[in-house]
Amino acid sequence: MPSAKKVIYFLSSAILSMGGVAILGYGMSAYWSESSLACSPLNSTSASGLVTFQMGLFNGSEVKVACPRFDSKDKVTVFDKMGEIGGAALALHALVLCLLIIALVGSAGSILITLFNTVSNPYETYMGPIGLFFCSGLSASSAFLALLLYLANMLAVNVAQRMAQLDPEVKVSDEKVTFLIGFYLVLPYIAVSLLTILLVYMYVHAAYTQRREQEKPTEDAPKDIMMY
Repeated sequence: MPSAKKVIYFLSSAILSMGGVAILGYGMSAYWSESSLACSPLNSTSASGLVTFQMGLFNGSEVKVACPRFDSKDKVTVFDKMGEIGGAALALHALVLCLLIIALVGSAGSILITLFNTVSNPYETYMGPIGLFFCSGLSASSAFLALLLYLANMLAVNVAQRMAQLDPEVKVSDEKVTFLIGFYLVLPYIAVSLLTILLVYMYVHAAYTQRREQEKPTEDAPKDIMMY
């Protein structure tokens, strides 16, 4: 059976991983960004309306104010809109989702390994610290890369502007992008994934130090005392 110290460290890591899954799961269901654009009829020289997109990873909304003439509010399916745009926008959005799913799978692996280590005592195998470092590291790096790709999609590819331009009767300009709770919740998820690594590393380091102390020959004891 593992020691009480090991149980505390690994069980704490498991609880953190579970919290990270809850955070990311909620973040994936929330809105990630809001984009506002000035809107005008195609033959107009000045903007007279506004179109606003709120987008999550799966669903969103499109609100038009005098764009081009009437107000409207519609729910949108993000993948459908991305499909109409096609190209880099769709590919990047699909990659973001794939990376977040990989992050969740990594967290599931971390939970499995940490719980296993609270009831068993595997020695330096893929079900020990090595496995946890890999799974949690994969989760953190995948989630971070997903953030970067989402940023690129919104700011470089200009997804919202291209969505608005699907309407042939309007032209848009002055895009302003604001990132929302779903986007920012990925940051504490990354922090939690790294913290699980830190906790287990602290245990491994302490166990290694203790083992080295126990392996010291007894004749070294007077020397160690004199050093202090």
